[in-house]
Amino acid sequence: MDIREIARRAKVSTATVSRAINRVPTVDPQLAKRVWKIVDELGYYPNTQARALVSGRSRIFGLIVSEITNPFFPEIVQSFEDIAVQHNYEILLTSTVHDPKRMETAVRRMIERRVDGVAILTFGMEDSLFDDLRFRKVPLVFVDVGRHVARVSNIKIDYQHGIRQAVQHLTAMRHERIAFVTGPLSLRSAVARKTAFEDSLREIGVNLDPQLVMEGDHTMEGGMRALAQIANHPLRPTAIMCSNDMTAIGVMREAFDCGISIPQELSVIGFDDVRLSQFVIPPLTTIQMSQSEIARLAFKALITEVERDDPAPSGTEYLVQTNLVLRKSTALAPRSTNK
Repeated sequence: MDIREIARRAKVSTATVSRAINRVPTVDPQLAKRVWKIVDELGYYPNTQARALVSGRSRIFGLIVSEITNPFFPEIVQSFEDIAVQHNYEILLTSTVHDPKRMETAVRRMIERRVDGVAILTFGMEDSLFDDLRFRKVPLVFVDVGRHVARVSNIKIDYQHGIRQAVQHLTAMRHERIAFVTGPLSLRSAVARKTAFEDSLREIGVNLDPQLVMEGDHTMEGGMRALAQIANHPLRPTAIMCSNDMTAIGVMREAFDCGISIPQELSVIGFDDVRLSQFVIPPLTTIQMSQSEIARLAFKALITEVERDDPAPSGTEYLVQTNLVLRKSTALAPRSTNK
């Protein structure tokens, strides 16, 4: 079964069949309708590799995320795939599990498969890999890479805005001792969130106790360990901000085990606004970083580069805003803290 048989039955040329199947807009609608009627009757599936050789496009985008078990990333994947389907694209998906070698291998395999572009949404791009990839002439999208070169788009996250709102919210609720659990400080995004927290405290004149800033790993278990450590501090904080929601949920779980009431004794704020954060008890106050917006901008960046005749010489930057979402895990600071 090939396009010659379809052309014979539809009484059109093979070129018309090819253009119709590839949805070329200049094909006469009536002819295209005849072609698709035969395609459906015969149950024909186009050879995508052959189509890619003819058109120069595979209509496949690569998507690389850090950790598929973290609820933040499946929401990105779902949104990205939904948009891809609407534009008649497929996606190749892989998870790096924070392994730079695995990410490098994944990107190389995608390029070997002739994908039209790759979105690397890992929030911790290795500079050495970046330098190698940017010469491949394949459109790439990163988060917070900060480089400005052709065919490379950057999604910049405004961490400062949402974190400033969170710090101002806590201080308005009379919290003076605020702890912060970072993500892995090998990630550029985790460093940016930590810096935004420290800058926000300085802006409003709140003292920062370095012992109340500790490195986490963006997991619930890491959040549990962080609270166990903070709970033993001579002057326990009245509020904890976390670099992501999974850490915050771990903090809340450990607080339950330790008999610490949230938010009466301890206010907790997360970051990401994953869907799960609405359903924990109490519902988690968090800083929203829209997964659907990140996915939308990543796809937009790739499709824009694919359709450009000449790439932008310094790439393109897209901005994602962050905002505080108030729920029930924050309250007025207690009048006294454990000594």
